[in-house]
Amino acid sequence: MRALICNQYTGIDSLGVGELPDPEPTDGMALVRVKAAAVNFADSLLVAGQYQMKPDLPFAPGSELAGEVIDTGGVEGLKEGTRVAGFVGFGAMAELALVPANGLLALSDETTFEQGAAIPVAYGTSYHALVDRGNLQPGETLLVLGASGGVGVAAVQIGKRIGATVLTAVSSEEKERLARQNGADHVIRYDMIALRDGIAAATDGEGVDVVYDPVGGDATELALRSTKWNGRLLVIGFAAGDIPSIPLNLPLVKGNSLVGVFWGRHRDEDPAGEAANFRTIMEWVRDGSLRPVVSRSFPLERAPDAIRWVAERNALGRVMVTL
Repeated sequence: MRALICNQYTGIDSLGVGELPDPEPTDGMALVRVKAAAVNFADSLLVAGQYQMKPDLPFAPGSELAGEVIDTGGVEGLKEGTRVAGFVGFGAMAELALVPANGLLALSDETTFEQGAAIPVAYGTSYHALVDRGNLQPGETLLVLGASGGVGVAAVQIGKRIGATVLTAVSSEEKERLARQNGADHVIRYDMIALRDGIAAATDGEGVDVVYDPVGGDATELALRSTKWNGRLLVIGFAAGDIPSIPLNLPLVKGNSLVGVFWGRHRDEDPAGEAANFRTIMEWVRDGSLRPVVSRSFPLERAPDAIRWVAERNALGRVMVTL
C-alpha cells in the first residue's frame, strides 16, 4: 500500500511517499480504506523522535482517519462498507489502516470523510477536558486559549453546547473571525490588548470559571490570575513550546485547581466512560451542535508539507491529508 513513510527519526524533511506492507486484519481490529487523515502537531514530534512513543521503523505517521471498512475483523455490529472515523495512534497516512474496535466511530452520510477525521482527538480531548475534568456548567464562563487550533475550535463549540459563556484569545483578524463563526461570545485580541485587560473587560472584572489551555507559555499564569474563586485551569498541552512554572500561592489564595488533562491515558483507564463521551459527541455532530472545521487539505504526496504547515502553527481549524 502507498503510505507516507518515516524511515528515521530525523524530522519532516526525511519523510517520503512509498510502499509499506498491507496490514493484516485481526480479531477486534477493522481494516479501513483510508480517505482522509488528520494532521496533528504531535505528528511533527513523532517523526523527530520527540514524542512519548517511538513506533518501530518504518511506519506511517497520523493518528486520526476516516474511511470505509473493508474487513470488520470480527467487530460486533460492524459491516463492510460502513463509513467510519478512527483513532490509531500512528499509521493513518496510508491507504489502509487497522483500527481497534474501541477507536471506531460510525459516520452519518452528512459528515464528510475530512470532517470525520477531525473528530477523534480534538473533540475527544475537549469533551473529556471540559466535562470530565473541568466540570463546566451551564452559565459559567470559559476562556479558551489557542482558540483557532483544532482542539481550541472544538472547545469553543462544546463550551457553547454545554451552555457556558465562551471567551477566546486570538492574535489576528482571521483568527477572530474563525472564533466568532464557531460561537465565541467574546474575542480578546491579545495583539491589541493585554490578555488580563481583555478578560476583565469581557467579564466586567469578575474573571472566568474555567480556562482551557493547550498553549502554555506566559499565557498560562496570566489566565490563572484572571480566574474566579474556585476556578479551574485545564492543562491540555504546551503548543507555545514553554512549560510554565506556576507560583503555587496563586491556586492557594484563589481556591483554584490546576487540572491535568491526558486524553490518551483516559481512553485506556476508562474505556466505558470514553465510549459514553463519544456517544454524546456524535449525537451533537448529528444535530449540528458540533461542526468540525477543516481549513486545508493536502494530497498524500504533499503530506510532509501538511505536517510542516501545522508544526509552524499556520493552521486554522484542522488540516487533512487526503487519499
